[in-house]
Formats: sequence, C-alpha cells, structure tokens
Amino acid sequence: MTTSVPASRIPEAVHRRRWAILGVLMLSLLIVVLDNSILNVAIKTISTPAPTGLGATQSEIEWAINSYTLVFAGLLFTAGLIGDRLGRKKVLLGGIVLFGIGSALAAESGSPDQLIAFRAVMALGAAFVMPATLAVLMNVFEREEQPKAIGIWAGGVGLGIAIGPITGGALLDHFWWGSVFLINVPIVIIAVALMVWLVPDSRDPKPGRLDPVGVVLSVVGLVLLVYGIIKGGELADFTDAKVLATIIAGLAVLAGFVIFEKRSDHPSLDVTYFKNKVFSAAMAAIALVFFALMGVTFFSVFYMQSVRGYSPLESGVMMLPLAAAQMIFAPRARLVVDRFGNKATTTAGLVLIAATLAAFATFETDTPIWLLEVIFFLMGTGMAHIMTPTSVVIMQALPREKAGSASALSNTFRQVGGALGIAVLGSVLSAAYRNGVEGKLNMLPPALRDTAGESIEATLGIAEKLGPRGQALVTPANDAFLHAMHVTALCGTGVALIGAVVVALFLPGRPPAGQQGEREPELVAAAD
Repeated sequence: MTTSVPASRIPEAVHRRRWAILGVLMLSLLIVVLDNSILNVAIKTISTPAPTGLGATQSEIEWAINSYTLVFAGLLFTAGLIGDRLGRKKVLLGGIVLFGIGSALAAESGSPDQLIAFRAVMALGAAFVMPATLAVLMNVFEREEQPKAIGIWAGGVGLGIAIGPITGGALLDHFWWGSVFLINVPIVIIAVALMVWLVPDSRDPKPGRLDPVGVVLSVVGLVLLVYGIIKGGELADFTDAKVLATIIAGLAVLAGFVIFEKRSDHPSLDVTYFKNKVFSAAMAAIALVFFALMGVTFFSVFYMQSVRGYSPLESGVMMLPLAAAQMIFAPRARLVVDRFGNKATTTAGLVLIAATLAAFATFETDTPIWLLEVIFFLMGTGMAHIMTPTSVVIMQALPREKAGSASALSNTFRQVGGALGIAVLGSVLSAAYRNGVEGKLNMLPPALRDTAGESIEATLGIAEKLGPRGQALVTPANDAFLHAMHVTALCGTGVALIGAVVVALFLPGRPPAGQQGEREPELVAAAD
C-alpha cells in the first residue's frame, strides 16, 4: 500500500532525475544568494566617491540593499501563487531572465538612485525564482526524502555565502564595482539552459486568485516603515516629526493590510495559517534570526575594511568559516532534529547566534583575527541548525500543491526580517556613530560636519581629502564606530534571544513515532 503511493504522485522519469533537478534548482538559488553576499563585500567600494565607486551615503547603501529586499518580500507570495497557477517552470525561467537583465543594468548604474532602481528590478526577478525552487523541490521528492533535499537546498545557501564574498573581492581587486553585478549574467544563461532541459513543470490544480490590493498595501506599508526607520537613523533623531509620521503611516497601512487579508476570500497572506502555533513560531524564528544577522553583516563589512584595513578580497575570505559551517551542518541538521527534536535544535541554534552577536560587542581594533573566524564559524553553525528544521516544519505544514505558497511565505518573513534588521540595526549604528563622532568634528567647516557624521566612510573620506591635517579624525572615527558596533551587536543579541524564547515555548519536541506515516494519506487526499 505504502509503496504504491509515491508512484501515483511523481512520474518515474522525474523521480529518476530528482537529484539532477535539485542541482539545477540550487544553481538558480545560487544567483540570488550570490548577489546579496557579493554586495556585502562591495558596500565600502560603492560608498567610495567616483570614479572608484558611486559615493553612496550610508542611507543610500541601506536603500540599495532594502529596495531589493522590500520588492522581493512584497511580491514573493503573489509570485508563488502565479507559479501555482501558470506553472512553476515557466515562472522560474521568466524570473531568472528578468534577474539577469536587472543585473546587467545595475552594473552600468551611474548614480546611487539608478543602482537602487535596478536592484528593485533584480528583486522582481528573484521574487519569482525563490518560491519556485522550493515548490519544484516539493513536487519531485517524496515526503520521506524532503527533509534531506531541503537540507541540501539550505546548504546551497551556504555555498552562495562562501562563493559570493570571495568572488566579489576578487572582482573588486581587478575590475570596477559594477562587475559584482555583471557576474550574474553568465550564471543566468547556464541556469536557463539547464532549466529548459531538466526541470519538469507543475502547478496547483486549484490555484488561488491573485490579490493585487493586498500586494500594494504590503509593499507601501513596508516601504513607509523602513524609510522612516532609516531616516531616523540618518538624522540620529527618531522624534523628528517627519520620521514619526512616516513610521506611524507605515504601521497603519500594514495594519490595514492584515485587516484586508483577514476579510478577503482570496488573501495573498492567509492569516489562518498563523493559528497554528508551531507554524507561527517557525516563521518568527526565521524572521528574527535574519533581522539579527543582516544587521550584523552590514556593520561587520565596515569593521573589517574600514577599521581593520582589509581589502574586499581579504574580508571575503574571512567570511569563509560562516559559509563552511552552513555547508557542513545544514544537510546534517535533520539528523540532529531526529535525535533531539525541532525545539531543542532550533533553540540551541538561536542561543548560539545570540552568543556570537554578543561577541561582536567585545571586538576592538586589535582583536585577534582568529577569534573573528571562530565567531563566524559558530554563527554559520547556529544558522544551519535554525534554517533546516524551520524550513521543514513550514513546508510540511501545508499540502504539496500549496508548496509555492508555503515557500513564498517562508521567504517573505526571511526577507522582511532582513530588511527590518538592516533598517533598524543600521539606523542604530548610524545614530550611535553620529552621536559618538559629532564632538570630534569641530575642526571641520560647518558645511562638512553634517556630511562627515553620516558614517565612518564619510568621515574617513573627508579626512583623506584634508591630507595630514585630516589624520586627527581617523582615531576618533574608529572609536566612534566601534562603540556604535558594540551597541548594535547587543541589540541583535536581544533579538536572537527573543527568538530563542519563542521557539522554546512553541516548537514541538521530538516527533512521535509514525508521525510521517500518519500524514501521508492526508497529503495523497489533498493531491487528489
């Protein structure tokens, strides 16, 4: 009886080539992850004045990152529904091609504003790629193989994190800053060819209706909220009337979005899913860990390159332990879950993340570099033991034909968490830095003081232009940045600990024996 179930759901030809299909899906995932990890290394170069970079301010850099994450997060769920309706392969191919076009345009950006706009185009393509990869995966693997496949898929994220910074550093050592985006184009061409050849198409026989009003409300609400947070950090004043008005407007629109979705008969975000405490806790864990990690990644680049003086390539190599830990442990995390359960595994992962973030609050200009490498390795280990179990919980909470929706929802919370992490922790960093360095800028003309206080790169850029007289600004700038980094790291630590408490309270322990077998008939019925 049980042996006949898989054959009735997945064609034999697809089943035979499932691992090759997984490899192609990981390649399409790689271009999305690669882009973000490459950009992390290029942040300092892009903030350098022309002709080396674009002279982007810290807030413009935050928007170059967040224009991507907000469009990505806002459209993921709709992209998942479109994939369920039109066919995941078609949507995946269209998304990859659009991502490649956006990458080529971003490489030729002539200003920070153009870069922000073209990053949004890239996000539009990526929004169709990300949910389709997991949805296809769930439709070519049987349930008993899904945790292993998802673990390998999550390991692909680690591969992207490993390749990205090193590739970005090597490109920046030899080419102009735009090369970090142009590198996506050949990968896109290879991925498209392999997709056409190998990947089967699939769709939901009963797809949901699209929800354009919900999409607009979610994107507008998030943009207003994030803009207000970033502007508050830029001004180092969250009580400013415009900042408060923007943040409140964003929260009001998001509240309207939730009310609209609750009353809609075809919501883009089905809030009934969140009645399940396990599902909600897994979503919260993903959002909170990316909130903490994205904010820390943002300041760690400036710590390594601006304070410690390492090149982009050297700082990229230093990120290897984080990626190596993800690649080693993500595919094996399911074994830990089998032994200790989701609750213990994910809680321990979040506590480990909190400890590594707290370690950043102790770093100084002369902290041994091996200690930074150990912290990055432990950070990757913690992340691997959070992402794999929570992804499995989320993907198996919904029927197979709703895989696109489950994947999109998971990635939406990941991206929203990351965007808010960059906005909130980036603003904390910006405000703490400005407050720390302002008193040291009296030697500058009034017109330059405001610009110099925006970020460590702005201060060091003006110091360089002043020549020997500007050297007096270097030490105060480093000291102010280290203090700001310590404050930001402790904020990230608190967020990770909140996540640990949530999953400790609500995620299940070790699954009861035979639980998978009990769920199979339900999935078969849903598929029929």
